[in-house]
Amino acid sequence: MNAPPRHEDLLVQQLADSRFTVPGMRCAGCIAKIERGLGELEGVETARVNLSAKKVTIRHQHNLSEADLVEAIARIGFEAQLASDNPLAQDDLEAKSLFRALAVAGFGMMNVMLLSVSIWSGAGSVTRELFHWLSALIALPVIAYSGRPFFSSAAMALKNARTNMDVPISIGVLLATGLSLYETLTGGAHAYFDGAVMLLFFLLAGRALDSAMRNKARAGIGALLSKMGRSATVLQENGSSTSIAAENLEPGMLMLVAPGEALAADGVVEKGLTSFDNSMLTGESQPVPAGVGDLAHAGAINLGGAVRIRITAAASQTVLAEIARLMDEAGQSRSSYVRIADRAARIYAPAVHSLALLAFAGWMVAGAGWYQSLVIAIAVLIITCPCAMGLAVPAAQVVASGALAKSGLLVKDGSALERLAEVDMALFDKTGTLTLGEPVPRIGELSPEEAAIALALAQTSRHPLSKGLARFLAAKGIAPAPVADISERGGIGLSGRLGPVPVALERPSGEYGALATSLRVGEKTTVITFADPLRSDCAEVIARLKAEGLDSRIVSGDRAASVAPVARILGTDFEAALLPEEKLSLLNRWKASGRRPLMIGDGINDSPALAAAHASIAPASASDISQQAADAVFLSNELMPVALAVTMARRTMRVIRQNFGFAVVYNILAIPLALAGLVTPLIAAVAMSLSSLVVVGNSLRLARIAR
Repeated sequence: MNAPPRHEDLLVQQLADSRFTVPGMRCAGCIAKIERGLGELEGVETARVNLSAKKVTIRHQHNLSEADLVEAIARIGFEAQLASDNPLAQDDLEAKSLFRALAVAGFGMMNVMLLSVSIWSGAGSVTRELFHWLSALIALPVIAYSGRPFFSSAAMALKNARTNMDVPISIGVLLATGLSLYETLTGGAHAYFDGAVMLLFFLLAGRALDSAMRNKARAGIGALLSKMGRSATVLQENGSSTSIAAENLEPGMLMLVAPGEALAADGVVEKGLTSFDNSMLTGESQPVPAGVGDLAHAGAINLGGAVRIRITAAASQTVLAEIARLMDEAGQSRSSYVRIADRAARIYAPAVHSLALLAFAGWMVAGAGWYQSLVIAIAVLIITCPCAMGLAVPAAQVVASGALAKSGLLVKDGSALERLAEVDMALFDKTGTLTLGEPVPRIGELSPEEAAIALALAQTSRHPLSKGLARFLAAKGIAPAPVADISERGGIGLSGRLGPVPVALERPSGEYGALATSLRVGEKTTVITFADPLRSDCAEVIARLKAEGLDSRIVSGDRAASVAPVARILGTDFEAALLPEEKLSLLNRWKASGRRPLMIGDGINDSPALAAAHASIAPASASDISQQAADAVFLSNELMPVALAVTMARRTMRVIRQNFGFAVVYNILAIPLALAGLVTPLIAAVAMSLSSLVVVGNSLRLARIAR
């Protein structure tokens, strides 16, 4: 007799997972508010925020609908929508909106500042009033348009009786604008349109940069799934065939896979002999022979003859789709990552509000009157604007990223520099990362006639060794021989005829290993061996990383026999024959033990580990998926940009700490002056801008470091 189900089991059965995009999330304070607010909602088991993807994953009971959860997130102060509503498109729209607002603010700031210079130079009252009106005509529409990202966020927070960093920013801008308009209408001597527009421009610059970098980091999963065949030719029971889209394939169907075709589903070979290029799954450059009963995976390319494959898994159940899920889950592990600038978010808004109210109340009590008290309160709000604090990180990141780009390394995500500065071990894939991934033949024993025959055969194949041989011989200026009747048999090789003489490029017999082929001309056979050379500076890079305190290790999908010699040359430990999930599991075990690994890899099989690592780098020769998953890409055939990235990242963090130190000192000095009534809103805006310039100037020193 079966035992009755436990209460815990019934509870688990009643739980569902829902995912939402929340475009308004900006900082660590947003993470805490959403997770805490949803955690207090009855029926919610867990709520996990992914700040980089702007997603919230909620595990909840079935009696809570998705509409209920959207409403709950709205009560916390954020708009949300189902993640299935194309979140990547939402991010693109947000980035475009921010850059448009930035452009408008920049245009307005330049023109209003030009008018302000004349006023500062001592323009007469008539001219001053005219310039105030011109400033108002420019500034009012600019503020209304460019201030929307801050105003809408602040309005949503206040509507739900909450606050965020955008509330004091919005109050300061609106009060300065309102007071400036009052001054203009009454013919006053001071207007602060320039300060309000300048404030918006600097804040929008940091926000637009952050949005653009986040979008680049989120492009990998869609690119990965695009590697699957988009459709498959399926054999019907009546013997006819039809083309079916990949998303409509089902287990049990029989696919007909032609040479050169990418598989659209996982399955088992039922008929035919071929070889598959599985490099996108295993990283192994050597094609894998396949016959009846062998597994084949979606995304693999058929390099040999036509085969029939019985589908075992399709669409979201394929191995390739599982790798995509691993990448997404690995990205979720970054949801707890907090940028240095965000650490002030929890105290900034209440502190600034309190100071401004204290200034207004204090001066009213002192008998200053509402106008002067309001001016002082506005000055406090503006002078404490977190521009210098907000630029402390992105300014240094942009300069450092530009310097690294000149040195051959492209950093895709500004926050990657902070993670690169924290790494304490380096994990290298072998093929295509430590090596160039381009087999180079040794053809010293081939005669010119044999080389021409070899080129004629090799140039007809997609096999990596054939492509390497053809590329090498063509570069030598060799012309192909007139070989006829060329055919390719999967797992065996190429054959043809040169006149009456049979010729072939085929797998050699004996102990030559995977990087070898043999040329047969009549009865004569010549073995051609290949080498996959290491990058010229591998040993130097390993030594430099060691000097930075990083242990290095090779983690490869290649066989141990091909990895061990490389490990001996470089003096490192290694792990070989690893599947994608095994690489990810190994990396996660190191992370669980407190290590912060840097992953350097190039194959699609490396992409989950690249996404999950504390930081990651891929070569420019890597698959598109790996480049998307990685935080940075190095462009040359040298590995030195990897070591340079670590060194530069650590220097960047020192500059960031200096920037924060200056921002703190600035506030310590500026706030008392504003509270004392010694600073007008215009001077406050100028001081705020100067503090930003100091931060930018300090960050520019990084442009000289990466030489």
